[in-house]
Amino acid sequence: MASYIARRKFLATLLGGAAAWPLAARAQQPTKLPTIGYLGGVTPAADGQRVASFVQQLHELGWNEGRNVKIEYRWAEGRSERLAEIAAEFVRLKVESIVTYGTPAVVAARQATSVIPIVFAVVADPVGTGLAASLAQPGGNVTGLSLQQTDVAGKRLELLREIVPHLRRLAFMGNLGNPALMLELSEVQAAARILGLEITTPEIRRAEDIAPGFEALQDHAEGLYVEPDPLLLANRVRFNTLVLTARLPAIYNSREWVEAGGLMSYGPNFLDLFRRAAGYVDKILRGAKPGDIPIEQPTKFDLVINLTTAKALGLTIPESFLLRADEVIE
Repeated sequence: MASYIARRKFLATLLGGAAAWPLAARAQQPTKLPTIGYLGGVTPAADGQRVASFVQQLHELGWNEGRNVKIEYRWAEGRSERLAEIAAEFVRLKVESIVTYGTPAVVAARQATSVIPIVFAVVADPVGTGLAASLAQPGGNVTGLSLQQTDVAGKRLELLREIVPHLRRLAFMGNLGNPALMLELSEVQAAARILGLEITTPEIRRAEDIAPGFEALQDHAEGLYVEPDPLLLANRVRFNTLVLTARLPAIYNSREWVEAGGLMSYGPNFLDLFRRAAGYVDKILRGAKPGDIPIEQPTKFDLVINLTTAKALGLTIPESFLLRADEVIE
């Protein structure tokens, strides 16, 4: 009898331990990290500083890549057809949030999902392009930071005219496949009429259109206003080479262009915008709904000029202009 009772106790202990094995195994399995899908419109090299600013701020907010958050990076390399493919891949991966920039990329992401939160670090005019109901209450699954690009179009033209006082014929260059471009073009045209400028707009929708676009400008432009979406940004070194070959003074919206040889830029500080985008992701990962997070606008604007390019173009930059610049590249 004693041996029977001992066997019963042994079997009970064995079976009880066996029942606990699956629980122990599950406890030892690594938990799935929340995943951010980063949809880059250009290349890792072109986006490097912006990504670093975003990731650094995530770290400061308590999110460490590989420890408590995972980031999947994908790059469209300036090809608009890749945007929808990458967005669909992120949906399959069931990421917690998609981070991107530029109207075409946000449109592609929103067409791919109405559920996964989408945070844009940069969009020209989210309300004007229909991406958000309002800045205060975006609604839906999209929020982020607005460039309000159209609001500074006139200021850019005034700055270009200041250092090219003889400017009469202006070329407006950008990706006509970007829905935000037409809004900005309308503002540039209005400002040009006030300044007495004629405007030419070459047809650019693919990288292959850039060189023919410059050929079409021959003898028809004395200055250039660039609306640089990812298509042009991905090809900015080649683009700036064509600008210099055509000897056209040009103004852009971000310092990356001036670092790559462009004449001047005036616009929001993009590194600051990407840093602030991390704050949106932080709120979403902690349970906030994107449609309830207000869209913010830039707080830092930079005027940057490249003196080497100015000299190559035969331009003399007034001392008063240089004193107003946030950065002078020599």
